[in-house]
Parts: sequence; C-alpha cells; structure tokens
Amino acid sequence: MEEKILICEDSLEGVFTAVYQAYAWRLDKEHVFLQIGEEENLRLFAEYITVAPEPEKAEKVASTVIRMMGEEGYWDLCCMLASNDREKGQAVYRTIVTALKNGQGRNVLSNVKEPYIQKAFEIARNVNYEIHHMYGFLRFAELENGILYAKIGPKNNIATLLAPHFADRFPLENFMIHDAGRQIYVLHPAKKGCFVVTGKECEELCLPEYSKEELYFQSLFVEFCHTIAIKERENLKLQRNMLPLRFQGKKVIKMFLNNDKREKSRCTICIKW
Repeated sequence: MEEKILICEDSLEGVFTAVYQAYAWRLDKEHVFLQIGEEENLRLFAEYITVAPEPEKAEKVASTVIRMMGEEGYWDLCCMLASNDREKGQAVYRTIVTALKNGQGRNVLSNVKEPYIQKAFEIARNVNYEIHHMYGFLRFAELENGILYAKIGPKNNIATLLAPHFADRFPLENFMIHDAGRQIYVLHPAKKGCFVVTGKECEELCLPEYSKEELYFQSLFVEFCHTIAIKERENLKLQRNMLPLRFQGKKVIKMFLNNDKREKSRCTICIKW
C-alpha cells in the first residue's frame, strides 16, 4: 500500500492538525507518517501531503488527548513537541494512535516494548530533564525599568514550558524569558497570564540596560567568588560536571569578569506593559 506522508509545521498546532487529518481522512494508520517540515530526500512510492495548521482542529485533538491520557500525558506530548528531534512528529502520532486503539490511555508511555513508544518516552524524558535543569539554573536580572529578564539558550524549544513555573512563583512580577537562539520572548505582565512574541515582533523589542543595582550586585558576587576561591583546589572538570558550560552563559561571565558594561541597545525605548 502506498505510504501517506503528512508534512506539518514544527509546532503543537501543526502536528495536532496533521493527527486530526489522518483520522478524518481515514488513512491506514500503519502507512501514515508525520514529517516535520520538508526534506531533501524523498521516499519512492509515497504520496506527500502538506497539512496547514488549524487551531480548531488542534484543540479537538488536545481535548481528546487530555481526556484519554490525562494532564500528565498531555504534558509529555507537549514536551515531545518541544524537542529538536526530527522524528518527534511520528512518535507523537503513534503514541496517540496506541493510546486510542488499545485503551491504555494514561499508561501508554510505560509500554516501552513498542519501538515508537520507546522513542516517545526517550524524547519526553530528554526534554523533561532540560526543563528541570532550567528550573534550577535560570536566573533573572533586573532591567532599568524594573522588568526581570532571563536569557537562555536551551537545546529544545522549552521557553513556553518554563513560563508557567515562574509565573506561579512570581505572579506579581513583570518578567520575560528570552530564548536567544530561536528569538522567542515569553512575557509575563504582573497579575496576568503569559504570552509569546516571535518572528518580526521580536525585532521591535528593544531591551533597556541592566539597572545600576543589578550591575552592582553582579560585580559584588563575582568579587565574592574570587575572594573565597582557593586556587590550589580549583577543579574546572568538577565545575563543568555540576554546571555544564551551556548553562553558564560564557559570554555573560566573561563580560562580568572583565568589568565590561552590557552593549548598548540601538534604541532607548523601553518595553511597556
């Protein structure tokens, strides 16, 4: 039988819409593959179908997933879709198919004997590990206008998954989480919900400088670390094991050690909530 390859957008709405269409078109589930974006190498004897994301259809799939797999299962699927793994689309699709077909629902990811379920479990676990690392390693700095700003560079697209945790911890604060690699800003106005700014909208955002108090305490902390450090007991390998370089913000650390000021923005307009 001819394979049907559904090409979808790299987003929750894109993948969930493709899942919806696979069921709506009554395609043979054993010969359907979800592909994230275009690929150069095409398969022989396969039909490629591009599926545009539709929020309404994606919401229906999300509701079904929550009903069948529970909130925890839905969270795992969201983690999988935040991964940078190119096979995540097919893994999510097969996980949903298995949950609906066998009625396993909330326990579907425990059936690691199935190859796709094992792949889904590994992807979800990898993303969850990074999320929990960022819970501990992410730090906010105060800008001149009082907004708390955190710059991150995660392997996976987890900025939106981090925001609810910090919104719960700092409900009265204006803060933003900036994924520098993907140019994604997650903004949280005080006493309100979070929203995401991406693409061209990011170019319009111009961040102010760090506040004087923030720079003072940063330099004070660096001086404190230098003061208590024992050169003979320096162990860089152990430091990297405890806090990998990708979490350390090497550019920022070098800037502070050299007592350099942050590069000035092209524009002095501050973000207003």
